[in-house]
Amino acid sequence: MVDWIGLAIPFAYIGILVGSLSVFSSLYRKRKASKSASLAPWFGQHLQRDIYLTLLHQEPEAGSPKVSDGHLKAALLRRATEDIHRIVQIRNAKQALSTLLQRGSVGDDLWQRFQRAEKEIEEELRDVVSEANAFSPNWGQTIFQSASEMAQNAQIRTRITEIQGQASAEKEWWEKRKADISSGLMKELDEEKTTKPALASNPSSNSAKPAAAKIGSDDDAVLVDSPAGGPKGKNKKKGKH
Repeated sequence: MVDWIGLAIPFAYIGILVGSLSVFSSLYRKRKASKSASLAPWFGQHLQRDIYLTLLHQEPEAGSPKVSDGHLKAALLRRATEDIHRIVQIRNAKQALSTLLQRGSVGDDLWQRFQRAEKEIEEELRDVVSEANAFSPNWGQTIFQSASEMAQNAQIRTRITEIQGQASAEKEWWEKRKADISSGLMKELDEEKTTKPALASNPSSNSAKPAAAKIGSDDDAVLVDSPAGGPKGKNKKKGKH
């Protein structure tokens, strides 16, 4: 006869274990989802998307015209341009963030925020493509190319503005430097003009040179004189006779 009571105990144990594991897994997923939802977003508010949605769903008031398709397309293109900026930031940060995560330099919370930002940008791209195709067929395939060109032009204009600002600052510094150099040169010239009259008005320094020259000539005469028995002494006696 089969001992049902002995078989029921291990089955009951297995059932309790499976049930407790399922409850724990469910609670863990809910807790993780709530924690992920409470994390700060990776990007700030998407202002261009909010503007487009506001214009798209704006109800025309009495006497006011409806928002034209041209304005909506321009707003959608600006929205796509902002998406391009965010895609570039995501691509630049992904490799560095994954490396830091492997080293343990950053926590899982930051990685969860990044993954959520990736999912949000993917949904945003799909939404922009569908909205562009709603305006005109196949526009969704080229809208991001146009947005990329706009983003590059904006970046170039920003760089040109920065260079112009630096050029004005450097020009101001150079003008100040030239003024300092000119004042230094004028000061040296004034000092030279003041020292020259002082030398001209002091005759003692000028009279010292002839005296020294005269003394030198006497010394030369003494050195030239030779004894009477020398050949020069004979020539001197002949001259006397």
